[in-house]
Amino acid sequence: MSVQGSTTGRNYAEALLTLAKKAGDAEGWGTLVRQIGDAIESDATLRQFLESPRISSAAKMGVLDKALGDRVPHMMLRWLQAVSRNRRLMMLPTIATEYDTLLDEGANRVHARLTFAQAPGDNDANDIAARLSKVLGKTVVPHVSIDPAVMGGVVVRVGDTIMDGSVRRRLQVMRRRMVGVAGR
Repeated sequence: MSVQGSTTGRNYAEALLTLAKKAGDAEGWGTLVRQIGDAIESDATLRQFLESPRISSAAKMGVLDKALGDRVPHMMLRWLQAVSRNRRLMMLPTIATEYDTLLDEGANRVHARLTFAQAPGDNDANDIAARLSKVLGKTVVPHVSIDPAVMGGVVVRVGDTIMDGSVRRRLQVMRRRMVGVAGR
């Protein structure tokens, strides 16, 4: 996604968040826009329909009206109509991502990817998240993944920051030191 596309997506997300806050359901609207964005990304037929320049914006909105009319709040449907009129329906996945980012910023929340060699104990991920929350001054939402190449320990990724406490990393450091000593 280009910087311009991301900026445009953020502008639409900000407008949607303003409407959602007025309706008193920012999280709920986030879930809805995320579901719509996910549907566009995962359903090739829907994506082709929305991408087609041969189908008018009004026809696309008519289909969306029928599909979503009773499932989304009226103001969200009006917002979707504006998105459709501006030929930005294919940006809904990006808009959903930007919306989630705005919600996280407003809630002082960050997401951390915790990679373990094997499934962690019951409280391991939550304990790490709690310690990270204290260090970062934000609520940390842990997302656990398993990668046997880690060998042990944990690799934590928060945004662009990686904290590698894995056994693999420790062995690499030890190897470099040993090779450095032997090479002298």
